[in-house]
Amino acid sequence: MVKNEPVIYNAFENFMEENIAILVADLSGYTALTETHGPASAADLIDKYLRIAEQCLVGDCRLHERTGDEIMIVSASPDFILATAINIDGIISTEENFLRVHAGMHIGKVLKRNNSYYGTAINLTARIASGANAGTFCCSGKFANALTGGSLHVMQSKGMHSFKNIPGETEIFELINKDKRRNYIDPVCRMQIVDPGNAISSPGEESLYFCSSHCLDLYKTGSR
Repeated sequence: MVKNEPVIYNAFENFMEENIAILVADLSGYTALTETHGPASAADLIDKYLRIAEQCLVGDCRLHERTGDEIMIVSASPDFILATAINIDGIISTEENFLRVHAGMHIGKVLKRNNSYYGTAINLTARIASGANAGTFCCSGKFANALTGGSLHVMQSKGMHSFKNIPGETEIFELINKDKRRNYIDPVCRMQIVDPGNAISSPGEESLYFCSSHCLDLYKTGSR
């Protein structure tokens, strides 16, 4: 475990700097879901997403903020953040008619002011999250190196990557969660189909399923 860097206080301003581990996670396909099923369904899904995130927190992890369909979780420990990510990834993969998540993890020094965080570490975590494919959790090399030895077996290097407005290149690792379910995806609203037996199958198209007849009709008419 990497030792926390000293906290720096300024007596004349309400801020401090600290070293934290960060998880930023977005719902994949949230716009498609909203356009297909309406804002009430989208709001219900966000409420459920927050409940799932809260029950997945490990150690001192806490849900710091939500912006739209994006959540940010912080901790002093990268191991706790990784354990939380594994929990979220595993539970969401079992949720019928739910969206997949793409997420980023990083560790670094941030400025905390009035319960908000600022700095390159936050920006890089968000960039990693936005660059992750649907259903994948990725992290920086710095985050992976800060994990204790027992955690490294679940991370796989994806090479060096450049991110907008972030100097230099960053090695990216992907979380490999062997216990996660592999589900079908509704091509219209992007929700996952856990049990095809309870879904609407596409006539003449093998392994294509829809959460509802509404999505099937939109697909057949080319409206989505």
